[in-house]
This record gives sequence, C-alpha cells and structure tokens, in this order.
Amino acid sequence: MWRKARIVMAGACAAGLCVVPTAAGPATAATTQAAAATAKAATPAEVKKKDEPYCARYKCIALTFDDGPWPYTPALLDTLKKHKAKATFFLLGRKVAYRPELTRRIYEEGHDIGNHTWTHPSLTKLSDGEVLEEVSSTSNVINQTIGKMPDYMRPPNGATDARIAGLMADLGLPQILWTGSTLDWQARDTKVIAKRTLKLARRDGVILLHDIVPETVKAMPGVLTALEKQHYKFVTLTTLLQGRTLRPGEVYPPRGK
Repeated sequence: MWRKARIVMAGACAAGLCVVPTAAGPATAATTQAAAATAKAATPAEVKKKDEPYCARYKCIALTFDDGPWPYTPALLDTLKKHKAKATFFLLGRKVAYRPELTRRIYEEGHDIGNHTWTHPSLTKLSDGEVLEEVSSTSNVINQTIGKMPDYMRPPNGATDARIAGLMADLGLPQILWTGSTLDWQARDTKVIAKRTLKLARRDGVILLHDIVPETVKAMPGVLTALEKQHYKFVTLTTLLQGRTLRPGEVYPPRGK
C-alpha cells in the first residue's frame, strides 16, 4: 500500500502537480531579520530628538579658561583630552604671539578660541581707538596662528557697556560673559576652586576659570570626574549655542542670567 502511494505521489510530481516547500531555516532567518529591522526603525519622536541641537538632548556645560596660553595650559589640555572634554579658551593676543604652537594645539584638539584683548585692560577705561586696537590686533594674531578669526570676545573683568557693545558690533564680535565665576585667581587653593566650580555647575552654564592659575589646572581632574558622575557633557561655546546665533556686540549670557 505504501509503495503504491509513493508511486502515485511520484506520478503527480512528474505531472507538475507537486509543490516542494522551501527549507524552513533560511525563511525563518529572513523573517527574523525583517522583524528586527522593523523593531529598530526610529520613531518620529526619536528622529526629531536626533535632529535637535546637542545640548537640547544632553546636559551640557561650557568651561571657559581666560588669560592664556600659559605654561600650565598643556597639563590642562592633557586632562581635557583624557576626559574627552571640550572647552573654550579666551586668549590674550600678546601670549598667542609668544606661544603660537600652544595656541595651535588648543585649536587642533577641538577647543574654541576666543579673543580676550591684547593686554587685558578694562575696555571701558579706554578710548574708542584703543579698544579697537586691543581687540582687532588680537583677532588678527589668532587668525595668523590658526587660520581662523575668533567668533567671540570676552571683555577683561567683564567690563563692558553700550559703547563697548557698539564697538564690538563694528568688529562683528559677540561678547561672552559667564553664569558663574570661580574667582580662582583670588582663591589660589585647589580644594576651594574645585568646590566653587561644582557649586556653580548647572545645565547650559558658562563657568569662568583661568589656565594661568596652577591650582585651577590641578583641580580639573577631580572636577571633571565629579561632573561626569552628574552626567554633564563638557562642550565648547559653539556647541552650547547650537541653534542660536548671537548678534555682534550682544552680551551672552545676559547679565543676571
């Protein structure tokens, strides 16, 4: 009987009526891959979030260092690199002229470079011509050194007013202040500087520090480690401002903010 059935089936297949199923293994694998691809497809909300500026998605903070480049700056750069942190350096023109290679290292390692005048005067005490010379000469030496004009300036001591704002507008430079100053140049104490920095930390904060203060440089490994545990991302001012364009002469952050 079984032999007869086999003969009938063979005859049916020979007549073109037999359908041979495909192997289950590959079909199952293809189905699994398709399901996985569907599961991994980004939702509209995820796509929108990915298109948002970096600091809209992450808890950012901008650490800024004034008055360099200085002999302590390389150690600071080593620390930043170890923590994959980016920062903004507001440099003095005369020091850029004296340390061009160090200036280039700052730029090549992905940090922002800003203009902090040539000799660090209080701009509000200078004439218009003196202000323009202090700032334009610094922008020029930065451009000669790294091949790029600075996008921002920081008035020494935060000394600015409507007149200075107008002059900076003429030079195309926004003015960058801070949300908190560590006063590290007064403290000169590693523990105090670290404690102040951590206390001032906030999302989208702009913290004022100085790489000419050795105690500040020594405090940074511990500060970065502590802030990493709080899920901060250390970014340049440019990254912090993504999605916003500052007007020439504008003060950011606004005073009191």
